[in-house]
This record gives sequence, structure tokens and C-alpha cells, in this order.
Amino acid sequence: MKSTVLSLAALAALSSAAPVNKRTDGPSDGDILNYALTLEHLEDTFYREALSKYSVSDFTAAGFSEDTYNKIKTISSDEATHVSFLTTALSGVGVTPVAACSYNFGYTDVASFLATASVLEGVGVSAYLGAAADIMSKAYLTAAGSILTVEARHSAYVRNTIKQEPFPQPFDNPLGLNEVYTLAAQFITGCPSTNPPLPVKAFPVLSATSSDMMIKTGSKLTLSVKDYKVEGTVYAAFIFVTGPIFVDVTVVDGGFEVMVPEGIAGQSYVVLTSCESSATDDTIVAGPAIVEISS
Repeated sequence: MKSTVLSLAALAALSSAAPVNKRTDGPSDGDILNYALTLEHLEDTFYREALSKYSVSDFTAAGFSEDTYNKIKTISSDEATHVSFLTTALSGVGVTPVAACSYNFGYTDVASFLATASVLEGVGVSAYLGAAADIMSKAYLTAAGSILTVEARHSAYVRNTIKQEPFPQPFDNPLGLNEVYTLAAQFITGCPSTNPPLPVKAFPVLSATSSDMMIKTGSKLTLSVKDYKVEGTVYAAFIFVTGPIFVDVTVVDGGFEVMVPEGIAGQSYVVLTSCESSATDDTIVAGPAIVEISS
């Protein structure tokens, strides 16, 4: 416990020594850290609520070990420390930190809790990876990177626990701020009115379904948009580290049909876009939808 407190204090001192850099063409470092804090609050609450609901006996009754329960407790502690660190760092440079929102995570038992944990940890990795390019301060970038690596370890552990490939491909997929917020907002039911506004928006919710029990290269997906009418020609793009992978779209009853392209595996993301060569905040029509692709 002492070493954790000392590490937190050292990182907070590092970050508070750096000014909050602002830019005219995008979010400031303070905005990005508050965005990260929003995600950490979500994860922190997610694990704390589950651990207050499920005991070690619930885990073992569901077919998981006592060690799994203890590892989840460790992950929960990590997320709480991330919240404390980001809150302290933001306050230290005069930026009001966001407070936790209220949430509905939708799990109903230990198995569905762990499945949701896998999704959230994967999104967390993609969020920090995507935000890295926008962080101007080296001190903040280093701090965010140190959280990213831990989130990746969480993700690999949870994936392995629920029989998913822990490291399904050589690269992780970065997501932009609005793409991540679109996914996070689906769990958020309300936020304090005193929270500072974040420069993010949610795109229409996109879901992906398939008749295949295991989705893999060549599988067909049906993409559907919730509570939003898509007009005009749209294209589908799978997010990848080197840029979007575009695939053909066929209009079908209930939405749009696409085929999973080669070269992607694990927790993957697909969006609908109005442009056949770009998937940016200006062109994304809906999504991302999360798709677990077997290698």
C-alpha cells in the first residue's frame, strides 16, 4: 500500500509541474485528462459495484477460481488509483476534475460481468492509444502511457479468463475521443451538472450481429443503427492502427451487410461513414460497433 501511495504522489508531482497546454485546433491536455478521468470513473464504479454484489463464492459457483476473484479485486484497486491520480493531477494545475456519473452496465451474473469487463478494458486500451497523438505535454503523455500499459494487462488477463485470445493480433486499435465516448455513453445514465463540459459528442449507436457462432474473416455482419435514420450512401470501415479498412456494404432488411476483412482479430470496431476513403469525426455516420473476431 505504501509503495502505491508513493508512486501516486510522484506521478501527481510530475504532472502538476507541467502546464496545461492548449491548442486552437483541438482539445487541451486538460480536456484529454478529464476525458480519461471520465473513463476511469466508469471503470472504477463498474468494478466496485460488481465486487459489492458478487462474493468469491459467486465466482466459484460460476466456474471461476478464487484467484480470478482476487485478480478482479486488484484490477478494481488499479482503477481506483487511476481515478485518484488523474483527479489529483488535474486539481494540481487548476483544472476542475469531472466527478463520477451514474451508470447502467447491464450485466446479470458473474459471467456477463466478466464479458462486460473484457469489453470495457479493450475500449480503455483503444481510448488511451487514440488519445496519445493529441497530448502535447511529454509529462502527461508519459503518465497516460503508464496507465495504457496497465489497462492492456487488465485486458489480456480478463480475455484469457473468459477463454478469449489474450493477445489476438500484433497491434491494438486506436479510437478517437468521439468514438470512445459513443461507446462509453451507452453505459452512462446521467452526470453531475457541475462537471466541466467535455469536447466530445456521441455518434448514433451502431450494433453488429452475425449468424456465425464465431465471427472470423469472411463472416457476414449485419450493422443496424438505433433510433436514427441513415440517409444517402454509406460505407463501412473497420478501425485499424494504420488506418481504416473499407469494405463493401449491401443494404438489407434491418440495416447493412458487410464482410469481415482479412487482417483484424480480437476486439475490433466498425463504423458507418459517408466517405469511401475517410472515417473521421466529419464523416462517421454511426458507430463504432464492437465485434469480437476470432483469429
